[in-house]
Amino acid sequence: MNEKWQTWMKKAKSIFTLLTHRKTVKGARITYSVVWNLILLVLTVVMIGGSFAAGVGAGYFASLVKDEPIRSYDSMKKDIYNYTETSQLFFDHNVYLGKLRTDLEREEVKLDQVSDNLIKAVVATEDEYFYQHHGVVPKAVFRALFQEVTNSSVQSGGSTLTQQLIKNQILTNEVSFQRKANEIILALRLEKFFDKKEILEAYLNVSTFGRNSSGKNIAGVQAAAKGIFGKKASDLTLPQAAFIAGLPQSPFGYTPFTREGTVKNHLEPGLTRMKTVLKRMYDGGYINEKQYKEASAYDITKDFISPVPNPIEKYPWLTFEIESRAKEVLTTVLAQNDGYSEKELKKDDSLYYKYKTLASHNLRQNGYKIYTTIDKKIYDAMQKVKDNYQWYGPDKPDKIKDPETGEWKTVMEPVQVGAMLIENKTGKIISFVGGRKYDSDHQLNHATNAIRQNGSTMKPLLIYGPAIELGKASPGTPLPDVALSLNPASSSPWPHNYDLRYSGLVSARYALAKSYNVPAVKLYKEIVNQRPAKYLEKMGFTSLTEGDYTNLATSIGSMTNGVTIEENTNAFSTFANGGKFVDAYLIDKIVDKNGKTIYQHKVKKVDVFTPQTAYLTLDMMRDVIKMGTAAGIRSKLNFSADWAGKTGTGNQYIDSWFVASNPSVTFGIWRGYDTPKSLKTGGMSYSQRTNTLWAQLINAAYKIRPELVAPKQSFKMPGGIVRRSYCAVSGMLPSAVCSKAGLIESDYFNVNNVPTKVDDSLLEANYVTIGDKRYLALNSTPKEFTQFGMILNPDFIKRMVGPNFHNYSQLIPQRDRWGKILVSTSKMADNGKNPNPVGLKASGNTLTWSAASDNDVVGYRIYLGGSKVGSIVNGSARSFAAGNGAYYVTAVDIAGKESAPSNVVEIGAPDKPEDQPVAGKPGEKPKDKPNDKKKDKPAGKPDEKPSKKPE
Repeated sequence: MNEKWQTWMKKAKSIFTLLTHRKTVKGARITYSVVWNLILLVLTVVMIGGSFAAGVGAGYFASLVKDEPIRSYDSMKKDIYNYTETSQLFFDHNVYLGKLRTDLEREEVKLDQVSDNLIKAVVATEDEYFYQHHGVVPKAVFRALFQEVTNSSVQSGGSTLTQQLIKNQILTNEVSFQRKANEIILALRLEKFFDKKEILEAYLNVSTFGRNSSGKNIAGVQAAAKGIFGKKASDLTLPQAAFIAGLPQSPFGYTPFTREGTVKNHLEPGLTRMKTVLKRMYDGGYINEKQYKEASAYDITKDFISPVPNPIEKYPWLTFEIESRAKEVLTTVLAQNDGYSEKELKKDDSLYYKYKTLASHNLRQNGYKIYTTIDKKIYDAMQKVKDNYQWYGPDKPDKIKDPETGEWKTVMEPVQVGAMLIENKTGKIISFVGGRKYDSDHQLNHATNAIRQNGSTMKPLLIYGPAIELGKASPGTPLPDVALSLNPASSSPWPHNYDLRYSGLVSARYALAKSYNVPAVKLYKEIVNQRPAKYLEKMGFTSLTEGDYTNLATSIGSMTNGVTIEENTNAFSTFANGGKFVDAYLIDKIVDKNGKTIYQHKVKKVDVFTPQTAYLTLDMMRDVIKMGTAAGIRSKLNFSADWAGKTGTGNQYIDSWFVASNPSVTFGIWRGYDTPKSLKTGGMSYSQRTNTLWAQLINAAYKIRPELVAPKQSFKMPGGIVRRSYCAVSGMLPSAVCSKAGLIESDYFNVNNVPTKVDDSLLEANYVTIGDKRYLALNSTPKEFTQFGMILNPDFIKRMVGPNFHNYSQLIPQRDRWGKILVSTSKMADNGKNPNPVGLKASGNTLTWSAASDNDVVGYRIYLGGSKVGSIVNGSARSFAAGNGAYYVTAVDIAGKESAPSNVVEIGAPDKPEDQPVAGKPGEKPKDKPNDKKKDKPAGKPDEKPSKKPE
């Protein structure tokens, strides 16, 4: 031990001697000086470099944010709270329908309405220093910056909740230093303006959370809670809150639902992320160990809800219609808010496009509540009737071009339907039927967007209503239903009636009830120069062309383009509203997310017809249902109401319509093929199929709201209407001749349009009947065979049908009370020869004879022993009750010529083998009866009277 100590002491002494050596000390001093100077130099360089780097960094940062404006509190508040919130839709009476179609569904929620579990989960997961930092965590920023510069495989991220909010609401997702610099400076500024609760609330409403159970994209915790678990954000359990809090990192990677709304096959990523969130909550002291373990073990998949029906799937036509109309309404509202009038908006296409685009954006982002006029129960009931109706008619083939292959292929096209129910006084669209079935091939809303020819439903709108308004017609006005050539471009008869028959002179009332085309077009031609289509404009027709104002075919529904079911039905409600048009509407009001009503529909009335015209037209349309083309409707209804309506058939039976009004509602229906085809088919007629469906639909509405559909009151007759008698031939005041003819009728008139002139349409005349026809008697026609009658005044005929119409007999209706009316052309000329004799026989005391073979015989004379004892007018029974004696019969023609006597028949004498013919001229003594006493002979010629009258 001593030896070791001595050795160590010697070494120490040697080292000390070396260190204290003069040369050693001098060298150490020199080394120290050099090292120290070097350290000072390095420190100086580092400080200068750091200052330079800091200056350069600060300058670079300043250059990145130089274009970022200094935002005010109000500006930042507007941007931060500008959530993209989905608009909600409502039926009438505040019945919820669903949310508007959108790429992102969101529902705003206040922070105090969010589960505390969810708030803690989000903070623990997304920003553990949220309550300590001032918008930015420096070390996290430097870490993220270093990882970005070095292209590290590990990217930990450096954004606080405040920065994420800035990125989502003000900036973009662009990956650049400039965007990051702007994000930092705006985050710091945001923290100065807003407290932590406000920032957190905004973040919870902004973040995206994948898809809901319907497959729709969702944002905001309220939409996530409802869309994934079917509960409000305030009611979430710990596992549910953790699951939702984990979604924002990878919304579509962790979401449990597919685009189709089904649950994913592989849920592990989302479930693992939920456990990560729970671990961070535990590590951060937000939950205890027991809560952590229980929540981690919980089977969250059993809480996922089933797909919620999408309003587009259940109400496709309605949802899209609401969206379209709401967009139109908002376009006008937004433009007016900026000082533009509706007129200016419609004139300037670019201006209209600008505000329509803005309206579309606002509808999907501003969380409006859109209230409509649609009655849910009636709407649902009508869809059910439509779906179950059995008599639409057959599908028919149609050729279409395949857009992919360019080849033509044949498909079967179904009959479609469109219908609309409107409340008269308000214009509310209560319900509609958009079509048979909504799918990829059939998306057209036939009630609102299908433009079709409206056929004879046009007649009250464009002919009878305007003609009454202009003082050119009344319900009783006689009109000619004959083969007229009303087409200026052709000499052939046009138009034709649907049954290809003519009825002669008919009243306007009857012509409308039976839907005759010729009288309608004839009346329209008399008023077309006064442009009656201007009334259609006032009643909401939007597809009129200049040609529709002059083309006579427009009057019977053949327009250049056509009209929608909504427009046609809406126009009919004008009559029910006493002549005032009330535009139909579906959007009642729009309320913003702050509860402010930004749009409220206001009923505006447009004067179209006087109340007198409206009532007279309605009264005529009542007859359409009482005894006209819709006479079968009443028996199909489950209720009674004062209905007035009109049927309609398009050219070549392509379209079928029925529109009718009562004092409360107007209901119109159309049926047809999308690609125009004839509706005629076997079995039930095309019009019966349409009318039956109309009745079933309105019955369904009545069952739900009888007070609306079946009002107890009737249409009220306004003042200024009187009932007067008139001559059915001319429409003038009755004359004595018209009275004799039994053709006096009475009807309603506008007091300002009562007839003042006496009828001059009839002239007295005698006529004869030959077969089933009547002819004017000649001067030589024996009076015994003529009847008193009347002829139509030729001057009246020219006034009625013009000088180029010559088939006068068509003017006489084939009805009994017109039986004594003839026309001046109802003549039969003398053929210059005597009629052929007839054959006579007896049965007891009754004589009967054969019909004359000639076509000009007006009657028969019966002779007893050469003396005339009777005359029988042609057309009556050819029989005569006779006493005893020898009889024969002659035929007399229209000129008074008499045939040779028939064979003689003896009554009351012994039977003989056979009757003997009479020799010689009428009145001569028969040769086979030499013992007969001599009788007075008739005159030598058949057309002369006997010298002695029979007893």
